[in-house]
Amino acid sequence: MLDFKGNHFEKEIILWGVRWYVAYPISYRQLEEMMGERGVSVDHSTLNRWVIKYAPEVEKACRRRQCPVGRSWRLDETYVKIKGKSAYLYRAVDKEGHTIDFLLTPTRDRNAAKAFLHKAIRSQGVPEKITIDKSGANTAAITHYNQTYKTAIVIRHSKYLNNLVEQAHRAVKRLVVY
Repeated sequence: MLDFKGNHFEKEIILWGVRWYVAYPISYRQLEEMMGERGVSVDHSTLNRWVIKYAPEVEKACRRRQCPVGRSWRLDETYVKIKGKSAYLYRAVDKEGHTIDFLLTPTRDRNAAKAFLHKAIRSQGVPEKITIDKSGANTAAITHYNQTYKTAIVIRHSKYLNNLVEQAHRAVKRLVVY
């Protein structure tokens, strides 16, 4: 449960500011201006403190209420540019297109694929099968997970079934700040 005791502002206003910052590509000063237009006078440094304090707690609460995902996953990675630097976005979706998890890493290798796979399985459970393209890093990560944890995740290689993830990457790339 989120604890808002001792705050100068009401719970709704704090959550309003945190949600806007997390949901949209906006700076703290822009958010300060937007809230000022709506009659709430709050400093950008206060907004920063709210995001640092409450965003992780809101994420935990949302993950607990998240709907269960399917047992067949589609996993892919793509590169994105963030402030002029390349980074790799790993994403997994189920066959209906619901996002399972994502991870942004500076490298595209077996260790990054393993880190993403562990994160996704920790939050959603072990899938029956994972569809990937011909990525050697993803194949190695899934094989390593199967051997280490004695699971039987089936690996399917199909670039056509992964189009669902590829198309979703386009929308993500348009949101990235350059």
